[in-house]
Amino acid sequence: MLDILYKDDHLIAINKPHGLLVHRSAIAADAKEFALQMLRDQLGVKVNPVHRLDRKTGGVLLFAFDKDTEIAMQQQFMDNKVGKTYLAIVRGYTPDVGEIDYPLRKENGTLQEAFTSYVTLKRGEIDMPFGGHATSRYSLAELTPATGRMHQLRKHMAHIFHPIIGDRTHGCNKQNKLFKETWKMETMLLHALKLSFIHPVTNTPVLIEAPLNYEFNRVMQLMAW
Repeated sequence: MLDILYKDDHLIAINKPHGLLVHRSAIAADAKEFALQMLRDQLGVKVNPVHRLDRKTGGVLLFAFDKDTEIAMQQQFMDNKVGKTYLAIVRGYTPDVGEIDYPLRKENGTLQEAFTSYVTLKRGEIDMPFGGHATSRYSLAELTPATGRMHQLRKHMAHIFHPIIGDRTHGCNKQNKLFKETWKMETMLLHALKLSFIHPVTNTPVLIEAPLNYEFNRVMQLMAW
């Protein structure tokens, strides 16, 4: 059963587990379960996602019950009117605060503006030599994307040399191998913590927050956070 975080007559939000696809995709033919179908089966009614999360990202995922609400919410996302807050565990010690203003290229080669701000919440050190360092260092960062580009947070954190742990496409292969071999952890440590927006029907503010999933919490405990 999917964990339902919010529900009214028009919208429903779940806490998507890491590793679960939002819907069927030709690029992930191995997948047998999808959030969309699981939620439809759980509720017994049709729903449609109004935004996307990467397969390996956990956290708040929002669906609409009717077409008008779906279109209205998709427009809010496109207009960058939805507040989005993520948590990520990354390699190294990130600065206390920072901004990443770095355009990202679409599949057709077109550059798009992309902007992310972040705040470092915790720093941790594991007594395990890594590379040329005597210990392994990590940070828990709160990420706030002002734009919604594909893989924006993953690409932006890699751009400032603090890749997200478990990101196999844009991350650090050596760190990913360390976590897999030492702690049997292959989850990408990126969590969609909060969504905030104006409800398209009631015109009232909505804030939805998702508790951390098991694997993210496991690494939090490992870091003594």
